[in-house]
Amino acid sequence: MFRAPDDDPILRQGGAGVASLSARTVAAGRAVLAGERRGLRASLAFAGPAVVASIAYMDPGNFATNIQAGAKYGYGLLWVVLLANLIAMLFQALSAKLGIVTGRNLAEMCREQFPRPVVFAMWVVSEIAAMATDLAEFLGGAIGLSLLFQMPLIIGMGVTAIITYALLLFDRYGFRPLELIIGGMVGLIALCYLIEMFVAPVDWRAAGMHTFVPQLADAQALLLAVGIIGATVMPHAVYLHSGLTQARMPVRHDTERRRVLGYSNREVTIALVVAGLVNMAMVMMASAAFHAGHPEVAEIETAYHTLTPLLGIGAAGVFLLSLIASGVSSSTVGTMAGQMIMQSFVGFRIPIWLRRAVTMVPAFAVVAAGVNATNALVLSQVVLSIALPLPMISLLIFTRRPDIMGAFANGRLTQLAAAIGAAVVLLLNAFLILQACGVPFPGFAVAG
Repeated sequence: MFRAPDDDPILRQGGAGVASLSARTVAAGRAVLAGERRGLRASLAFAGPAVVASIAYMDPGNFATNIQAGAKYGYGLLWVVLLANLIAMLFQALSAKLGIVTGRNLAEMCREQFPRPVVFAMWVVSEIAAMATDLAEFLGGAIGLSLLFQMPLIIGMGVTAIITYALLLFDRYGFRPLELIIGGMVGLIALCYLIEMFVAPVDWRAAGMHTFVPQLADAQALLLAVGIIGATVMPHAVYLHSGLTQARMPVRHDTERRRVLGYSNREVTIALVVAGLVNMAMVMMASAAFHAGHPEVAEIETAYHTLTPLLGIGAAGVFLLSLIASGVSSSTVGTMAGQMIMQSFVGFRIPIWLRRAVTMVPAFAVVAAGVNATNALVLSQVVLSIALPLPMISLLIFTRRPDIMGAFANGRLTQLAAAIGAAVVLLLNAFLILQACGVPFPGFAVAG
């Protein structure tokens, strides 16, 4: 988990038991950088940050959007999922690079570089975004638990919060235990959807074609495509990745820094490819199960109840297991991001219970007030869309400046690709926000 370089006891002492995992990881990484160890196993010491960040791309919000896309349009929007993950891959790589090169996370850089009123405004908006993130993640875990164990949604929220808090306690042992736990959750989600691919009657030829051939059936398909792309790059993931890399593997000079960046870029590519495949699998499962006879399926609860008679209780159970794993792990990562954002923007230490309460409590308040779960998920995505321009534009500004990044400043091609990606996401987010506010657009009256 995020710690400032001078605040990591694992780097100052080897520790024992679980804590030694982090110390051994750092030692293994140092041996690789010194040329003493080589091979795939040695490179695993650098794996972790991108895996943790990738859970943001397999969260319950993605479940809802992908199910709706597959149920209504079959395989037709798979290309949108691919495009969204390519954009996400670029921005997560830039965030990781900022932390590795500067030893600062994105929120700290904003505090140091921008005027105080701007920093204060960014902090407030980012805190609201962190609360919205936790709302979506806690709801996902709670929906899964309530469906599996027939418990009230608010009780499911409480169980999710307890599990999340228990997982976050592992950060006292350094970064490695939590990386392994989240990595295990990612593996479980991927395994669940691998199983679903064998259960659901997928048309692989059609899926392959629609992954690379863009098409939009109607205006509502365009709106759903906007939702998929606009809600993919998450503000908390952009902030968090820079914090996960900033002090994880100490480097002494630019040669070592360049090697760590190489490992980081490879990890981002692999982790986001896995996340992208999981999202595609969600769309394909929904298409195979619902498109022909149940195109109206648009909610997680409906998908679960419809899956049982169509594919059997086993397929429905695997779906719920993946949803619970997604909700719990993404809640943990979302709370981590909220803690980092709060502490980094204000610049002084805040009690850990307060940092966690600030992001958790609003989620409980919304559910306790009786707000519809699906409507709450939609509202959270709109809030995240409003907050997203701040970290994206800040990241573009910082990573292109040689006075901050030195020899690692973005090249022209990287900056151009990032600028285009940011423009696409931000324009689509603006479109989503206007739609949510009821602003009419010619030709889009069919959207519901």
